[in-house]
Amino acid sequence: MPEEQRSVGAAAAEVADTDFLDHHERIVPTWSETLARHASTPVGGPLGRHAAVGRHWFWSPLRIALAFALLALVFSWFGKASCIQQYTDDNGVTQLDWRANRPYVAMCYSDVVPLYSAEQLDKGGFPYKSYWYDDQGKPTQHIRYMEYPVLTGMFQWVNAKLAQGWTHFAELGWLPTGITVAVYFDITAFWLALAWLVTVWAVARTARRRPWDAILVAVSPLVLVHAFTNFDTLATAFAATGMLAWARRKPALAGVLFGLGVAAKLYPLFLLGALLVLCVRAGKVKQWGIAAGTTALTWAVVNFPIYELFHEGWGEFFRRNTDRGADPDSLYNVIEYFTGWSGFDRPDLMPWEAPTILNAVSLVLFLVCCAAIAWVGLSAKRRPRFAQLAFLVVAAFLLTNKVWSPQYSLWLVPLAVLAIPRWKPLLAWMTIDALVWVPRMMFYLGEDHKGLPQDWFLGAVVLRDLAVVGLCVLIIREIYRPEHDVVRASGDDDPAGGVLEDAEDVVRLAPPRRARREPAEVTSG
Repeated sequence: MPEEQRSVGAAAAEVADTDFLDHHERIVPTWSETLARHASTPVGGPLGRHAAVGRHWFWSPLRIALAFALLALVFSWFGKASCIQQYTDDNGVTQLDWRANRPYVAMCYSDVVPLYSAEQLDKGGFPYKSYWYDDQGKPTQHIRYMEYPVLTGMFQWVNAKLAQGWTHFAELGWLPTGITVAVYFDITAFWLALAWLVTVWAVARTARRRPWDAILVAVSPLVLVHAFTNFDTLATAFAATGMLAWARRKPALAGVLFGLGVAAKLYPLFLLGALLVLCVRAGKVKQWGIAAGTTALTWAVVNFPIYELFHEGWGEFFRRNTDRGADPDSLYNVIEYFTGWSGFDRPDLMPWEAPTILNAVSLVLFLVCCAAIAWVGLSAKRRPRFAQLAFLVVAAFLLTNKVWSPQYSLWLVPLAVLAIPRWKPLLAWMTIDALVWVPRMMFYLGEDHKGLPQDWFLGAVVLRDLAVVGLCVLIIREIYRPEHDVVRASGDDDPAGGVLEDAEDVVRLAPPRRARREPAEVTSG
């Protein structure tokens, strides 16, 4: 590409990243999305052809998206608030009110609440140093440590200390009072909400000409249900800001953010795999090496002190993920339940015995999917966008993994919005995925307590998986038919691509076209 075109493209990208674009430069969803057009009816209908855009002193697409996100997070907190109600027992002691299976009946369950005591945070110990015994006095007794990656484990510990400090001052009459676990949940929810706001901000900035797409991240049904189910918004914030840094052509900063994300949850590591394929194709391996190197260095800096001081506790995360079997909402469990199959490994494995065959099958299937995605990335006529391959890799991991905890679906939300910003299919998938929570809670409630049988829950899991597979099919279709890609139709090559945007291909695996045969000359004999 000529240097003049590169400079023009860079200038256009810089302009498109601001909040002050008119409707000729910014994609207007009420013009391009029927869902947005109908939703705008109560507030005056679609944007007018001669409307002044980008001139309001305060409200911009980003700030509106953040306002919607804040509103959604408030509703999400109220959805979990039933599980931090308290009561006074017969001995006059204030307790957490989980009587009558409240977490499942009210569908307010959050890992944050039981983990406060399950991870011994209420005892004041230090994560990875403190340990306890599960199944005490039984043949299955074994030592347990904090089971989360270092950044998430330390996040829990700091919040526990803040909650205990709050309770101390509340007892002195200086602050509103409440049982410590409820205070712990509220403090944790505050930081998790902030992390999701950062995620929305990063997606809006990365989307450039399509800032309104961040609304889908802000009000996703998955956020309403799972923003506070676990600690996953920390990882989405690091992953989304890492993608933004890469889009701004700052691979070292992207690596730092990805490294922090991997120290919180594993999945941001997979984004580097998608980037590797694209950088090989575009001849940008040096920039990928910078991002990958800083990712590894950042992860090591965060982990090394805990590894050096409490090696046994540090390894608990890896042991737990190795030893656990197929979770209820994994495809393996679905197949086992509906077919009566006993699984890959012995059904009588002890808690410390790893399902080695299941682990190997899960890993091989994921690697096969990664190889197929790499082929797609290297063989498509036009190089795929970063978000497209990133979504495919993370979706492949979730579909082939032996664990798909419900909050893991949050990982896909920012990637999906950047990869395929089509409002109807995205909201359809998010709604299906979020509604899996209902039969899940009713299944855990148990049929003896008027819950639902497992068939309903696993049927919903299958629908969720099919919805994710459907999005993957749509993305692959747009990769091979880029004329159907709504992002590229708006004038951008790859808003999240950074150094990849408008770069020429160096490697492509597609076979060369066969030369057209010329008709043989007819000669007279």
